[in-house]
Amino acid sequence: MKIVEGVCPCACKGIRRCLICEKLKEKQHLEASEPKIVHRFLYDPETGLAVCEDAAAASFPSFPFPGVFLRDDFVSEEEEEMLISAMDQDVWNESQSGRRKQDFGPKVNFKKRKVRVAGFSGLPALSRELVLRMQREPSLSGFQPVEQCNLDYHPQRGSAIDPHLDDSWLWGERLVTINMLSSTTLTMSLEQGLPELGLAEDVHVAVRLPRRSLVVLYGEARHRWKHAIRREDVQERRVCSTYRELSAEFLPGGQQAELGAQLVNIALSFQGTPI
Repeated sequence: MKIVEGVCPCACKGIRRCLICEKLKEKQHLEASEPKIVHRFLYDPETGLAVCEDAAAASFPSFPFPGVFLRDDFVSEEEEEMLISAMDQDVWNESQSGRRKQDFGPKVNFKKRKVRVAGFSGLPALSRELVLRMQREPSLSGFQPVEQCNLDYHPQRGSAIDPHLDDSWLWGERLVTINMLSSTTLTMSLEQGLPELGLAEDVHVAVRLPRRSLVVLYGEARHRWKHAIRREDVQERRVCSTYRELSAEFLPGGQQAELGAQLVNIALSFQGTPI
């Protein structure tokens, strides 16, 4: 790999970092962050509770954590192998924080709130059966995704994704992800804490994602809690596919319903190639 002085051969921008750019900048002083108090909980899918992992928060051993649906073994081992093989035949584009990605969706300028249909050819053919299977889940009734984003994580690149909330102007209520090749942990965080429970500092809820599982975020978990994949939770190669539906503005009765219908028709033709 040819390295030009002052230029990183990765896709990290701003505060984003991966192991590649950190090694190149190792002689520079990296910002030291002050240790913060974090109250840690573990999500229990059987009860829907966030259970305390932190002795400092022992006075609140658990609390309801709505907005997460998990389905183990959503895809079989054979399907997983077929899906990864197909993805690896397409080009993986470098992304930030050590990730690689493949996008099947319209081009979007979120700052200007503009959507470009040109160049969007739909979701990939192999997703047809997966989407039909999703729609059979009670929590995904009527789910019509118009975007699929495949992300490739690897520990050698220090892959991660920082805490964030997904856009809610274009993307709708449910975020759906299939987790493949290795298990990981989705970290849900609330920087302002839960003062109603007496937890003034950061609150983290770890959601364990088994290999080949499906996870849906909706409600508070979608709109209030940020979600992230920490570098230390990527122990082996991990590939995930995230599917997004349209917001009410682009659905029947919304201001941009005509554009929304066009996006749905293209997406569900399942003739897509990465953009």
